[in-house]
Order: sequence, then structure tokens, then C-alpha cells
Amino acid sequence: MTLTYAAAEGLSGVSLRQQAIQILRTQILIGALAPGRLYSIGEIAEQLKVSPTPVREALLHLAGERLIVMVRNRGFSVREIDDHDLDELAECRHYLEVPAIVSLTQKSRLAARALLVDLASQTEKAAAEGDLLSFLTADRQFHVILLSETGNSRLVEMVATLRDQTRLHGLTRLRGSHELLSSAKEHRALIDLIEAGDVPAARELMARHLRHTRGLWAGTTSIPAEQSADRC
Repeated sequence: MTLTYAAAEGLSGVSLRQQAIQILRTQILIGALAPGRLYSIGEIAEQLKVSPTPVREALLHLAGERLIVMVRNRGFSVREIDDHDLDELAECRHYLEVPAIVSLTQKSRLAARALLVDLASQTEKAAAEGDLLSFLTADRQFHVILLSETGNSRLVEMVATLRDQTRLHGLTRLRGSHELLSSAKEHRALIDLIEAGDVPAARELMARHLRHTRGLWAGTTSIPAEQSADRC
């Protein structure tokens, strides 16, 4: 097993634990770390070129997110997830996120606009370069900060958890593709629609944006269009 997409270059900086969390979470999401195999902490530490301590701490965090299962004195395994699980995760995100975007659009104001625009640019750059680690990191931050504009911390936590439990194995086939770049550009369009107060358009764009995670990003066809915010 070899970690990919910048992971094998090693970690640097003060928060090795946080960097390890981001890299390992991404590897799980895209399927580079797959269910059905036992991984050792030493193996991962060697790949990341760090000591076992930050890796162990990162894995304990990911176990708390229910992404992995720790196996005493042996290592860890990635939790299994099937199509039914993915359907439920996608549906829950629609029920939570699209109404939240409607609420923000009705206010027509984003306090963190500058940061959101910067993160939107980061996702576009990463998508164009085929850098999945940077893409998923910036994409996650964008959605977390956007939802934080609602002032509802529990909503943010629930969506972050649902997002991290999803599997996006289809992303490896989309590296550097027009489809991935188009999806990234929806972030900037969403900002514009929210600030313009265009509720119908913002609702539809957010519903379409979320369908990516159950469609091509997950390596399948898109979920039915009717499974969108129109039902929320």
C-alpha cells in the first residue's frame, strides 16, 4: 500500500496530527485506504515519514468519526459502507444543507465572503491541477464555513460528520477533468446567488452540487433529481 496525492511526500509544520487527519481522511474517502484490510500504525507512519505518535493520535480521531475501527495491538481497518449507506448520507445532507442555503440566501449577506471566495479559488486551482488532497481539504472548509454563517454549530457538526462518512471513490477517475473543475466553480456561483438573494436558483444549485457526491464523485450515476431540496 502506498499513500498517494502528496501524502507520501511526508508531513511538516507544527500540527502533524492535523495534517495526518486530513491526509488519512482523504485517502479513506477516495478509496486509497480500503475496507477489508488491516493497516499497521508503523506502516502509515513510514509512508508519511513521521513518528507513530501523530499517526496514532490521528487514527483515534478518525475512529471517533466512525471512519475506521482500531484493532488492539494490531492497527486499524476502514469501516465498510455500502450503497444504502451512501443513499442515506446523501439524503440527510440534502435535508440539512439545502434549507440552510435557502435561509442564507434570504438574508443576502455573507460575513465571511472574502474567505469563502478564497476557498472557492483554492478548490478550482486544485481541481485544475488534479490535486485531490488540496481539493477535498478546501472543499470541506468551504462548506463548513458557509454553513457556519447560519450560526448553528450543531448543524455544522452534523454535516461535517455526514460528509466525512461518505465515500468518493469516483474522484480518482476525475482528477484534472472538466467535470471536477465545473463542480469546483459552483462554489463561486453559489456565493453570487446567495448575495443576490436568488432563492430558487441557489436552492437548485445547492441540490445539484450535492448530487455530485452521490453520483460521479462516488463512482455511480447521480441520485434521482427529485431527491433534492424541493422535498425538504
